[in-house]
Amino acid sequence: MFNKLMGTKITILFLLFSQTAISQDLNLPDLGNPADAVLSKNDEAQLGRSIMRQIRAGGTVVEDPQINEYISEIGHRIASHINESERDFTFFVIDDDSINAFALPGGYIGIHSGLLKATRSEDELAGVIAHEIAHVTQRHIARALAAGKKQSLLSTAIMLGAVIAGASGAGSDAVQGAMAVAQGTQLQQQINFTRENEYEADRIGISALAKAGFDPRGMASFFEVMSGSNTLGSMRVPEFLKTHPVTSSRIAEAKNRARLFEKKDTIDTRNYGISRARLIVSGADSPQEAINHYIQKEFRYLSDAERYGLALAYQSAGKYDEAKLILESLLNNNKEVIAYHIALADVLFSLEQIDQSLEIFEDALVFFPRNISLVIHYANVLLEINEADFAHEILLDLLNNVPPTPEQVRLIARAAIESNNPAEANYYMAEYRFMIGDLVGGINFLRRALRSPELNEIQRIRFEARIDFVREYMTEEQLQQLRRSSG
Repeated sequence: MFNKLMGTKITILFLLFSQTAISQDLNLPDLGNPADAVLSKNDEAQLGRSIMRQIRAGGTVVEDPQINEYISEIGHRIASHINESERDFTFFVIDDDSINAFALPGGYIGIHSGLLKATRSEDELAGVIAHEIAHVTQRHIARALAAGKKQSLLSTAIMLGAVIAGASGAGSDAVQGAMAVAQGTQLQQQINFTRENEYEADRIGISALAKAGFDPRGMASFFEVMSGSNTLGSMRVPEFLKTHPVTSSRIAEAKNRARLFEKKDTIDTRNYGISRARLIVSGADSPQEAINHYIQKEFRYLSDAERYGLALAYQSAGKYDEAKLILESLLNNNKEVIAYHIALADVLFSLEQIDQSLEIFEDALVFFPRNISLVIHYANVLLEINEADFAHEILLDLLNNVPPTPEQVRLIARAAIESNNPAEANYYMAEYRFMIGDLVGGINFLRRALRSPELNEIQRIRFEARIDFVREYMTEEQLQQLRRSSG
């Protein structure tokens, strides 16, 4: 199974390399930045998009809009303080309990859910994210390829395939097996950044942390916790230590560098606690396990974030009345917290108190217009009560102003088909297929859209133009596949 998986991913990478400006023999003149000689920034972006599509196709990306919004907010806040403003970043969470994080070419930063749950403060989480951002801005992946530019294209493809497998949550043994095939320790040293890379990412990340208003000690604090868990009695070394080796000297260096900046006594934001609570509840083996996690302490000693987590656990267990009481209290005390509005509205809907649920959603939209989490939850409720037209309307307004995820595009496609608009539904499904890398499937959906009986002239022109645009980026093999599918 693993061989088949890796073979597929390597094939994808071969296609990608053949479409970029990367030299087939990688024997390029050493002019300027050596990273540019092997992998230009445009090529990095294309490579990152391709890997990200494969990760999404693996179904391991957390699609919770509240968590994604929070991680993106933290990431962009830090990235804005690293001197490379022209680079775009995409931050996402992988549903994997291992403690790990990774950077991909093109500004894609992945955080495992296990790492977020393992952090003890927002500063520690920000420290990890800052470190990964620095790996991207310093172009450590491209520089690693430049250092080993004489290796074969096959080895390069296998190495990047291992990146995909690891990022998608494949077992450590499987990833290590792929690395062994790809010249073993040589490639292991390239995928695990060098000691110099790690120190450079620490240095730049700590500076960005301080400038962004986080405690610069957060990075060293998390490293220290991870290093402390790497004992002889440990059953499993955290994945983070395998990909980012931490030594006592590195921890000391991070602490000393943090002392160069003003000490900050920060307080965790509500959204940090809310995101952790959502992951704890969703990752529990059972609703009762999630409830047990929170009731170990007396209710009066629980923080607001923990009370929110307990309410989610009760909701997951079908104990809606218990969840309602907690959420009503939280919302009455903190009306500015969007998560409380959403959770209470969802619970009221489950209690079949439909009017009250809709009222909370409608009031919240007045105060938080175009909030991604709010609109997505509200649209799902509207679809459940056969209000597809309005669901389509609010989703269209949102996604015309906010870059959507593939799952959000699928949601608006569902709203369009349920509101009896097949042309637009097929158009949205085409965009979904394009987003996950299926160009042939996307064009076939556009062809279906063009056959819709209610198609108007503006739609016809738009759909045909989109087909022509996408065809320009298809390989000869994809074009042949497209011709076969139309025959």
